[in-house]
Amino acid sequence: MTQPVFEITKAATFDAAHYFADGPEHRPYANLHGHSFKVEATVRGVQQEPVGWVADLADLDAELKAVAAQLDHGLLNEKPGLERPTLEHLCLYFAERLKVRFPGLSRIVVSRPTISESCALNVA
Repeated sequence: MTQPVFEITKAATFDAAHYFADGPEHRPYANLHGHSFKVEATVRGVQQEPVGWVADLADLDAELKAVAAQLDHGLLNEKPGLERPTLEHLCLYFAERLKVRFPGLSRIVVSRPTISESCALNVA
């Protein structure tokens, strides 16, 4: 019998400002503005001994919140890799930082809940 595969997910929030210098001129995106963001990280895998979990949820929570804290109340455009701070680039930003500690990282979702926008990255 094959081992069951599980997915565990933790979420964190942060508030940050950004602008799109390359955006369409007729859109408000070029102006400095801010959002409340939510990020979710999912780790996929089989149960690990001796505890029997995929990964320690407390470790995932702490690491995810630490990365979110690096962005909280800042200007995203000033962060290396986020010079163009799209939701897509935010997904990549989180994936790059979490994949090292969580090799089973399978999905990152970054959303702006107040305006019903989100982006998902399936991590290879």
